[in-house]
Amino acid sequence: MDHVTAGNFWNGNAEAWSKLARAGYDIYRDHLNTPAFLEMLPPVDGLHGIDIGCGEGHNTRLVARRGATMTAIDIAPVFIRHAQAEETRAPLGITYQEASAVQLPFPEASFAFATAFMSLHDIPELDQVLAEAFRVLQPGGFLQFSILHPCFNPPHRRNCRDEDRITYAIEVGDYFVDARGRIDEWIFGAAPKAISDRLPKFKVPRFHRPISEWFNLIVAAGFSLERVSEPCPSAETVLAHPTLQDAQVAAYFLHVRVRKPASLGQANP
Repeated sequence: MDHVTAGNFWNGNAEAWSKLARAGYDIYRDHLNTPAFLEMLPPVDGLHGIDIGCGEGHNTRLVARRGATMTAIDIAPVFIRHAQAEETRAPLGITYQEASAVQLPFPEASFAFATAFMSLHDIPELDQVLAEAFRVLQPGGFLQFSILHPCFNPPHRRNCRDEDRITYAIEVGDYFVDARGRIDEWIFGAAPKAISDRLPKFKVPRFHRPISEWFNLIVAAGFSLERVSEPCPSAETVLAHPTLQDAQVAAYFLHVRVRKPASLGQANP
C-alpha cells in the first residue's frame, strides 16, 4: 500500500471523523494528546509553520492561535474542505492545501517549524516524509510530531480490566510483526451508540514500526533528536474523563521533537 491508497481510506473516513471529533468525542485527543503536545511545543509566535496531515484542522487552529502563520496540508480532500470551511467561518490566516506529505509542494527552507499531529504513522513511505520535512524546514527549524506509541500499540493489543472495568495492564504482542497495510475498523468509543450506529466505522490502515526504526529513520533524514515525551493523564483529568484511565497504565502516545541542524557542519554523520 502506498500513500495514495492510504489517503483514499482517510478520505473515506473524513466525513464521519470530522463530525464526531468536532462534537467532542475524540476524548484522547482533546484531553490528553493535544494538550501535552502543545505543552511541549516551543514558542512559535511570529513564525511560519507547516502542519503535515492536518485533518479537519483542529490542531492547526490551536497552533495558529499561538501566533504562528500556518500552512497546512492533507492528502484527503474532504478533510481540507472541512478545514477550509472553518477557516472561512472563523479566520486565523491559515492556508490549507490538498497535498501529500510524501511530496510537499513547497520550496526548500520554506518554514521555521513543522508539526504533525498523529499523522506520520499513517503514511507508509515514512523515510520520504521525513526527508520532505527536512527539505522544507529552514536551517535550525524543528519538527514536532505525535504518533501512537509503537511499544504499546503493536498489531496485538488488549486492555486487561478487573471486575470494575478498571484497566490494570495492557497486553501487547506481535511487536516485530510487519503488519503494514492491515486495515483496522473502529469508531470513537465516547460517541453515543445512537450516533455511532448511524455512521460508518473508520477504516484505518496500520503501518506499525518498532521504535528503533522510527529513530533510525529520523537520524538518517539528518535530524537531531531534541525532546521526547510520553503523555500520562493526571488524576484530575481521569476524574473528569474516566475513559482516559487506561492511559495511566501504559503510554498511548509518543511525542518527539527533532531539529534540522543550523549549518551543514552540525549535520549527523
